[in-house]
Amino acid sequence: MTTAPATTVLLIDDDPFFLRVLAGTFRQNGYTVLTAHDGIEGIKLYLEKLPQVVISDLIMPRLGGVSTCKEIRRLALERDDQEPIIILLTSMIHEPPHQHEVPDMGARYHIPKSSPALDVVILVEQLLSQQRSATKPV
Repeated sequence: MTTAPATTVLLIDDDPFFLRVLAGTFRQNGYTVLTAHDGIEGIKLYLEKLPQVVISDLIMPRLGGVSTCKEIRRLALERDDQEPIIILLTSMIHEPPHQHEVPDMGARYHIPKSSPALDVVILVEQLLSQQRSATKPV
């Protein structure tokens, strides 16, 4: 599985081991990866690099995942940029990844943090493919 070289993923998590594993898996699959250790750092990186995908942990110091996701979404809409795919990782849900029609807690997609890293990459690839199909001119 490979993706276009221009696809950038921002991973926001305060767990260095989890961040390293997830970042490594995305890099192995052709993504450019940015990492942040909390929401404040993540928002700054989002504004600097405008990644197409943002994946945030729910519980972090300084600024949690809900506030981070809501702020990144607000900034994207304010700038009139294409809204990034925003995913919230949480150990509080134990069901399969799911999508919300309207963003819930700042993210349209919620994934259990226990998901294998490769499954997260596959899901992101599917979401990017859907997004590209939805934005293609007819």
